[in-house]
Amino acid sequence: MLLIADSGSTKCDWRLVAEDKSYQDFKSPGINPYFHDERMIKSFLDQSDGLLEYADKVSAVFFYGAGCSSVELKRIVDRGLGAIFTNAQIYVDHDLVAAAFAVYEDEPCIACILGTGSNSCHFDGDIVREDVPALAYILGDEGSGSYFGKKLLTDFLYKRLPENIHSDLIDEFGLNKDVIMDRVYMKPHANVYLASFMRFITERKNEPYVQNMIYSGLKEFMQTHVQCVRDYQNMETNFIGSVAYFHEDTLRKVAAELNVRIGRIVKKPIEGLYNYHIKHYFSKIPFNG
Repeated sequence: MLLIADSGSTKCDWRLVAEDKSYQDFKSPGINPYFHDERMIKSFLDQSDGLLEYADKVSAVFFYGAGCSSVELKRIVDRGLGAIFTNAQIYVDHDLVAAAFAVYEDEPCIACILGTGSNSCHFDGDIVREDVPALAYILGDEGSGSYFGKKLLTDFLYKRLPENIHSDLIDEFGLNKDVIMDRVYMKPHANVYLASFMRFITERKNEPYVQNMIYSGLKEFMQTHVQCVRDYQNMETNFIGSVAYFHEDTLRKVAAELNVRIGRIVKKPIEGLYNYHIKHYFSKIPFNG
């Protein structure tokens, strides 16, 4: 069996593929080697509703994840997965590679991630190239869930929010300065906490405050991560992630203003990853069962 995984910092989608190309889908918490060690990888897979039942039948694992950007970080995931899928060859790479594979349609393109975090690359079918680095949620992640969550909480604390949004945050989350400072500075996974407010933000996408915030953030993302690519006007820019998916109208508005050609907007890349691996790798997999 072939196992494909696409993991953000919040959740991970797994697709288990049999030799006849039929598949089963599973979910687990997100795996990010910046925050999770080998022991935690095992505990997360224990929450995947049955995936571990097939562990000894998996012959190859293709894992693409947030944070898998260096050799040592990849090794953390490799060791964690290798301890579970003991009969499998393990391949670990960055979630940006997954985005590139998932949207590629035989022409050079730009692939962007707009989810908990954000990133972009140019892919020509052979090389995945980052023109500017991803700086994560403290220094970067423009246009991402953590970026917008940080903006929302900053404006809440500075009392810059419209009164109804300010009150809704208190009523729904019991927010105050102590709660926010504790979750952001004292508890782990601050990026996931910040991004968790995207549901609240998206539910109010017609509010002028939210519209302006989303527009500005997406514009900053495109100016930083799309317009850096040489000749970006002459190729499609594709997007993966819930922020892009749920705010497509604003994304297209910003793109038109910046002369960015929008291609595909996909909420999750697992389907595209499945198709890519079936096309490019499936015949090379030594199936165990």
